[in-house]
Amino acid sequence: MFTGIVEELGEVTAVENLGDASRFRLRGPVVTEGAQHGDSIAVNGVCLTVVEHEGDEFTADVMAETLDRSSLGVLAVGSRVNLERPTAVGARLGGHIVQGHVDGTGQVLERKPSENWEIVKVSLPADLARYVVEKGSITVDGISLTVVEAGPDYFSVSLIPTTLALTTLGLKQPGDPVNLEVDVIAKYVERLLAAGQGAGQ
Repeated sequence: MFTGIVEELGEVTAVENLGDASRFRLRGPVVTEGAQHGDSIAVNGVCLTVVEHEGDEFTADVMAETLDRSSLGVLAVGSRVNLERPTAVGARLGGHIVQGHVDGTGQVLERKPSENWEIVKVSLPADLARYVVEKGSITVDGISLTVVEAGPDYFSVSLIPTTLALTTLGLKQPGDPVNLEVDVIAKYVERLLAAGQGAGQ
């Protein structure tokens, strides 16, 4: 489990095409400290498994399903990525419960800068709109954010200078894809309510 609090802005250093998968090598001095084979690291909100670890770099294999359902397929050498290790038991939950299981992708629609923050508007797939509410939580490229406005096919978030400086959202431009993970609690509530209605028929 993750919390959506990005630990560092890493970099893709190599991409190998394996046919039905890709192997990424990524640099991240913070997240690789003490890393071992089999550990999990979230890359732009996608939970990946460490295959190899050497120095401040690690490799991870990404299957076609993940490449198709996330924005990892557009990564290339030099791409910057958000990195986070799983939260430790007993640690503070600084963001919200994040599984690292991407529900879909959106696109940055527009950016509105102001003096001390920036509003970013992101497109929202129709099948995810019901899970997104104003003042609720959403994960964008692995970053736990609070929804400012929730529309039928978009949402907006307000970014503080720290988020702009230390995550990929400071670099994303209109048209760029982002990974989205909605609040898992909303999905469980929906499933439970549907089961309860079915039992009452």
